[in-house]
Amino acid sequence: MIALKPTKGLLLVAEPSIIGDVSFNRSVVLLAEHSENGSIGFILNKVLDFTLQDLIPDLAKSFKIYNGGPVEQDNLYFIHKIPDLIPDSIEIANGIYWGGNFDAVKELISKGLITEKQIRFFLGYSGWDAEQLQEELNSNSWVITTHQDAKDIIERPYRSFWKDKMIELGGNYMLWSNAPENPSYN
Repeated sequence: MIALKPTKGLLLVAEPSIIGDVSFNRSVVLLAEHSENGSIGFILNKVLDFTLQDLIPDLAKSFKIYNGGPVEQDNLYFIHKIPDLIPDSIEIANGIYWGGNFDAVKELISKGLITEKQIRFFLGYSGWDAEQLQEELNSNSWVITTHQDAKDIIERPYRSFWKDKMIELGGNYMLWSNAPENPSYN
């Protein structure tokens, strides 16, 4: 397998060896930014027990909220695939965008013009200092991989995302795809 370098739009898949790490165990992280200054990403497969309406009561929509990572968990972030409707969006990869004008998002949600298939909300983000991500890659904490269709990331079922990536990686990773999350349950 060709080793990919961290680049925005790629995925970080937690190695099975990250056991006991509350934030990143069995995580799939979308890299939203990567530069010599550091990296930012969002965990795609860790849904929280509350909805957007719980956080913003005047929005009568129950969009799921995901745990984006351990940094700034009191802030709401979002990725989407509708930059034509959300001004000031930043492109991450082909067809997937980060952030934008949140007042526009609230208005679009209120009018029923955005669905969960177009936008995903996160509390917090995953962040790495300048050399930190490379150190974690060198210690085999992550596998960098692509995703066939960037726009599909928002619609992707979160429950099976890590398992599906293990199967896709093949080889020894396939063994981990059916292992219990806690090895002591085996």
